[in-house]
Amino acid sequence: MSRDQFIIPEGGAPKQEILDDGTVVTRTCAWSPPGCHSTGCGVKLFVKDGKLVKVEGDPDHQVTHGRLCPRCLSLTEVEYSPERILYPMKRDPKDRGKDKWERISWDEATKLMVEKTKEIQEKYGPQSIVLYGGTGRQAVTYGFLFASQVLGTPNYCYSQSGWSCMGPRQTGMSLVLGSQYLELDFGGCYPQMWNDPEYVRPNYILKVGKEPTVSNGDGLWGHSLIELMKQGSKLIDVDPRTTFTGSRAEHHFQIKPNTDAALILALLHVVINEDLYDHDFVDKWCYGFDELKERVQQYTPAFAAAECDVDEEEIVTVARKLATETPWSLLVGVATDQNTNGVQVIQALIDLAAICGVLDVPGGVVMGTTMQFEMTNVRPIDERAGRAIGQDVYPILPVLLNTTHPDLTLEALETGHPYEIHMGWFDSTNLLAPTCSAQPKRWHEALKKMDYNIAKEIFMNPTVMACCDLVFPLATWMEYDGIVMNNYGCQMGIWGAINKAVDSGECKSDLEMLLHFGRAMYGKDWKLGDDVIEYLDKSLKFQGLSWDELSEKVSVINTIGGYRKYERGLMRPDGEPGFITPTGRVELYSLRYEALGEDPLPYYIKPVLFDENDPRHVVGYPLTMTTGGRHYASFHSEHRQIPSLRALQPYPELEIHPKVADELGIVQGEKVIVENPWGSAELRARITPTVRPDVIHADHGWWYPEEDPEEPNLYGVWRSNINEMVPHKVIGKLGFGAPYKCLPARIRKVNA
Repeated sequence: MSRDQFIIPEGGAPKQEILDDGTVVTRTCAWSPPGCHSTGCGVKLFVKDGKLVKVEGDPDHQVTHGRLCPRCLSLTEVEYSPERILYPMKRDPKDRGKDKWERISWDEATKLMVEKTKEIQEKYGPQSIVLYGGTGRQAVTYGFLFASQVLGTPNYCYSQSGWSCMGPRQTGMSLVLGSQYLELDFGGCYPQMWNDPEYVRPNYILKVGKEPTVSNGDGLWGHSLIELMKQGSKLIDVDPRTTFTGSRAEHHFQIKPNTDAALILALLHVVINEDLYDHDFVDKWCYGFDELKERVQQYTPAFAAAECDVDEEEIVTVARKLATETPWSLLVGVATDQNTNGVQVIQALIDLAAICGVLDVPGGVVMGTTMQFEMTNVRPIDERAGRAIGQDVYPILPVLLNTTHPDLTLEALETGHPYEIHMGWFDSTNLLAPTCSAQPKRWHEALKKMDYNIAKEIFMNPTVMACCDLVFPLATWMEYDGIVMNNYGCQMGIWGAINKAVDSGECKSDLEMLLHFGRAMYGKDWKLGDDVIEYLDKSLKFQGLSWDELSEKVSVINTIGGYRKYERGLMRPDGEPGFITPTGRVELYSLRYEALGEDPLPYYIKPVLFDENDPRHVVGYPLTMTTGGRHYASFHSEHRQIPSLRALQPYPELEIHPKVADELGIVQGEKVIVENPWGSAELRARITPTVRPDVIHADHGWWYPEEDPEEPNLYGVWRSNINEMVPHKVIGKLGFGAPYKCLPARIRKVNA
């Protein structure tokens, strides 16, 4: 990146102002913790006598224009919650699961961390340490560095089975296209965003498995979808549930879960067979069109209609609209990842956008660039460490994500193969709560066997209480200086400054802890420094900015080079036109997939747990359960102890169609048990016609901070733990995608 890719706004309010009563008002951009993805909403923090007293939206923020969700509006409750962890704490490993925490100083805690880490490094090798990272949090930015540079391990683990958040999407986007990320064009490269006179709005938005207004997935400000619909963009929604935005769609495919690939392949069938595709783009920029044409012949609209349980004629109608009423844009969410066929869903969507000629055009599907940071003077990982767990089995891992494989990490914890794990560092992740880990009771038993476990958190949670011996107090984003970027910086949108406004206790941010522990571990050999502002400034100067400039402006616009980057050599490191693929084209027939032993063309498989021809087929469970839907009151397992947010969502719900509820005699709000061969969970019935009659939908991330914290209860984490119902290692061929959105299930009343 270079400075000419940024638009520096003029005017606007200053970073700080002091009101007549002495209140200091700081403009800043939100991230985590606590949470959201890297959306960077504009916030004004009002601080009087050193205490946060009020929160407002920032009207000068280019994207959010003063609007905030309940999570930001509840920040004073978070900041001054009596449940906050404000000081380092330790306990004897023999007391895991017991609330026997003892407050200690940072000096003692740091000494303990260094001693235990070096002891395990020397005794078992650095690879015997695993850092567990959460999703969407700022810890993601520094977690990889913390693992490799401080702990000396290659083992950074995101514990969701099948890496089912971004894994499948990033596979398709990177290998088929060579782009870091595809996103909705909401005008992110313009000073006035979607209101800019040069902005071209999409005629249609194809939304597949995503509800952005609630999730703000991957750093997109979800409400931008509403802004585009106000301007006339029409919505085509693919979702087993009728969501708020889906209810306003021109076309809503309420498909059976995990049948997305069949639908998208049928759309390709119509566009190709009716000769509606963009011949010029296909001829110049695509590879393997003839092979794709042959492949989609088997995926007729009639076939997809039967598999997905949708209308055949509507498939044909939508395909024609996408081919002839361009440009159209794309919103694709985590539901496509949570599918053993997820990699192929993404591949098919990329192929559809390519042959319709809407890749990286105004109002089309914006292509991201690969995020680059200059990291000089970093320490090489100890050669004894070897490769991360699972990278020999799934060789695409080090290319795309450079992490362990989550399912194989659990097996390594249990079996000691390929090597034993003796220490865990929990980097702002509550993996026992039903947020990511499949079979969390297995993770629970395995992690308790570790020699030593360390965490950093803002609140005590079931994972820390059950497994950890040392915990460090993590700063909220009101308490540190930092950087936030829409879509992690690889997409059009803002780069924002997180401007510190208050202090609480002895908390440190993720970046502060990286630098602090690096210096403690390696002394003069530590090359990344120990000054946060200096570190931020160096990172930004590589992009042509400075920390002082960003901090004062609060947010700037990242254009990532505008549109049609492939024509101008902006997608390739050699500066040549084209894409970062072996052929330099969009590979409808992927040579990289072929080299990995995967089918080079997209295909559809039936949901494996419902396929009578698959040995994993399950009988006796008439319903299909989806999980993981978002709610405005929480970010995954966060916010359960915040009174105003808990009032919005007091307990976990199971969405049930009225027909099914009537058959089972279930009434609104009643406690029910949902179960399958792997586990069960207790939730409250939410009877609604917005789900298919054969589908139920369960809230995720639930635990009960008000309950007994100690073993075996652990804040009630097992009662509503929906992830106990997700089987271990039912994943796609490349190691990505698990059926979180397509689980066999049945319901019974609690008193039955």
